[in-house]
Amino acid sequence: MSLSRWYATHAQARDANPCAAGLLTRRAKSAAASLEVQRARRVRRPAAQSGSALLVFAVLLAAAPAALAQQNVPHVGYVFPAGGKQGTTFEAVIGGQFLEGVGTVYFSGGGVQATVSELIRPISQRELNDLRIKVDDLMARKAVVRNDFKALEAFRSFKNAKSISKDAKDGKADEDKELEALKKKYANATWTAEDEKTLMEARMKIGKAVRRPANPAISEIAVLKVTVAPDAEVGPREVRIASPTGLSNPVAFNVGQLTEFTSAAVKTITEQKSSISKAAFEPKSRKAEEMTVTLPAVINGQVMPGAVDRYRFQGHKGQHLVVMASARQLIPYLADAVPGWFQATLALYDAKGKEVAYDDDFRFNPDPVLYYEIPADGEYTVEIKDAIFRGREDFVYRITLGELPFVTGIFPLGGVAGAKTAVQLKGWNLPVSQMIPPAQGPGITPISVRAVGLVSNQMPFEADTVSDCLEKEPNNTPQNAQAAALPIIVNGRIDKPDDVDVFRFEGRAGDEIVADVCARRLNSPLDSVLRLTDAAGKELAFNDDHEDRGAGLTTHHADSYIRTKLPANGVYYVCVSDAQHKGGPDYAYRLRISPPQPDFELRIVPSTVNIRGGSSVPLTVYALRKDGFSGDIALTLKDAPAGFALGGAKVPSGQDQVKITLTAPPTATKEPVSLTVEGRATVQEKEVIHRAVPAEDMMQAFAYRHLVPAQEMRVAVSGRNASKGAIRVLSEMPVKIPSGGTVQVRIGVPGSVPAGKLQIELSDPPDGISVKSTSPSGMGTEMVLQSDAAKIKPGLKGNLIVSVFVVPSVSPEKAKAQGGARRFPAGSVPAIPFEVVTP
Repeated sequence: MSLSRWYATHAQARDANPCAAGLLTRRAKSAAASLEVQRARRVRRPAAQSGSALLVFAVLLAAAPAALAQQNVPHVGYVFPAGGKQGTTFEAVIGGQFLEGVGTVYFSGGGVQATVSELIRPISQRELNDLRIKVDDLMARKAVVRNDFKALEAFRSFKNAKSISKDAKDGKADEDKELEALKKKYANATWTAEDEKTLMEARMKIGKAVRRPANPAISEIAVLKVTVAPDAEVGPREVRIASPTGLSNPVAFNVGQLTEFTSAAVKTITEQKSSISKAAFEPKSRKAEEMTVTLPAVINGQVMPGAVDRYRFQGHKGQHLVVMASARQLIPYLADAVPGWFQATLALYDAKGKEVAYDDDFRFNPDPVLYYEIPADGEYTVEIKDAIFRGREDFVYRITLGELPFVTGIFPLGGVAGAKTAVQLKGWNLPVSQMIPPAQGPGITPISVRAVGLVSNQMPFEADTVSDCLEKEPNNTPQNAQAAALPIIVNGRIDKPDDVDVFRFEGRAGDEIVADVCARRLNSPLDSVLRLTDAAGKELAFNDDHEDRGAGLTTHHADSYIRTKLPANGVYYVCVSDAQHKGGPDYAYRLRISPPQPDFELRIVPSTVNIRGGSSVPLTVYALRKDGFSGDIALTLKDAPAGFALGGAKVPSGQDQVKITLTAPPTATKEPVSLTVEGRATVQEKEVIHRAVPAEDMMQAFAYRHLVPAQEMRVAVSGRNASKGAIRVLSEMPVKIPSGGTVQVRIGVPGSVPAGKLQIELSDPPDGISVKSTSPSGMGTEMVLQSDAAKIKPGLKGNLIVSVFVVPSVSPEKAKAQGGARRFPAGSVPAIPFEVVTP
């Protein structure tokens, strides 16, 4: 009888009589062992091959983690609750994948610690089979001790009547013998209450086993005990977890000041069901969760499918209530959900159940915010749900409610770097009408205010080196246009619907001019439109939306940008308006009119790197070029510990991204290391240095990708590279590849690695560059690269990332049995700079 048939028969036996199930399972186990022996005999290889194979596998065990480090490492989908109050200890759960063995939790910023107390994950098929065998053995012992075999005879009658299989009928005599053997084996056995408990626990585990998780990416749960220090700084953090296989990606976590109320965390693993079974067995309606809270407070919850969560509180007449939901702010993008995030809605009900306020977003931000002045004392209810009644474990939210300071807008949106700027505030429960942000260097910085010891929401404030001024009305037509002396940044507002702000400047033929609106990126609701006209009113340039890849949390790029050359000497007009014909005091903007100000920003992906000591892993650097800057950008590590190095550390001229490699020191680090990568370039004869912002390349709604910034880049170095050396490039670099031709590149490997056991592949190469052939060469491998002249033109520069695989020696029979010779990743070669040249 086949092993699968034994398990199928065993399942039917257990349904008929659990006492008898152990007999068939033992025969199945014996059959499985016999099959394994036969397989082992078939694939036994000659002694001459075994030594070579052992050597390859020794190197494989040392090298494979370098490549696998970015694969089966812990991946975090959510943390719940996604924050905690200063000076508290509470339970939290992390949902993700590959969490087995997680033991260390890392928070950015300090003041927060956590330990792992429990791991909940789906039982593997092997674990499930072992549990079944354990239950069957326990049931057999229980039957012998209690001398109860009537159920076994009933099972045999059932089996013969149903004709389970001819093998099962023929096995009746064997079962009789096995029954006698069991009686002898357990003749002096006992059955205790502890045995009964063990049996029940094993059966419960089998009953709760999830074979097909509904959401594999969040199908494992780590339970944490989190402690937030009383002096922990209030604000956003990141949390990562670590296991023997590596360090996870970061997820958002917040340290707050208010009392927190938290719903019970979901600790069960949802099993995948068909639409029919869902319709048949899932309830049509779900009882809303209700909890009573006291203000001010933070409420933590998870929205499950179809759920509506409600929270009650006592309101007092005259209270200026602010209710803020954080949902998309916690989990920016969901790869497998439309629109790509948890679209929360908020509603407020009075004591009679009447809806008095509702919001499904706040302006263009998906997370809703409510403001309501309480008209009378009484019990009020705040309600949160998904806009289309979706839900699952990672639909995590935090609701902050009370008489809280909330800034809805500031003006101006920025100022001159290094100078103090008086900023007017607009919002709710604010202590002052204006504030003065501290002097800062160029860039965007979050600012906030305090009221009665509470910190408001943050608003972005931009500092720039270009001189600025305020817009002056009336300036709605070319006739009353506001004069602008370039270069200038104008801080303005679209004051009312259909308002148009017009600015006049003098230009000369051939001058290159940039007009750039920064509004949506600074949290303004303005959806700008830019027009450039000449003195006669002829439109020379127009732009509505301009994508800024640096704005990773923006899905509608509503800011406008124009870059053009002026055709003649004379007067020109720049017009700013709103595409939606809206306006008001909050519709602020910063308009830069100037010659091009070449510059760049950098993003480096991923923000968590796992690497084996002495090995290399690929990273991707994105160059966000501004105002036509196209020069080389050299990449360096800033203040990195000894032993870390970058390979191919340059973004070539004119390119927006490049793959580089990070090489680790030969030995492991005790804790993850925080690394900083800087980019240096010569811009208008000056050296410019910018930090590469760590980021995660996140997918939204199955299709769209975004570079979401992270607070820091963490690198975990594990183990030591036991191969006594690193894989390296022996050829002269940069490698010059003739357009339409070939070039040879030698890859050197450590002496302990048989070169003939390696396979070489290019990882995501430019279209038109490929590996023509590889062959052993001395203590290395020779790789022949070829280029397609129809796809690759001379002048292209960049880096090639070479992945190395180990192919262990196996017999032809085993290779055929497993569908071909298997291979295992052994790491990456340090980035190989290349240039396509004229033949």
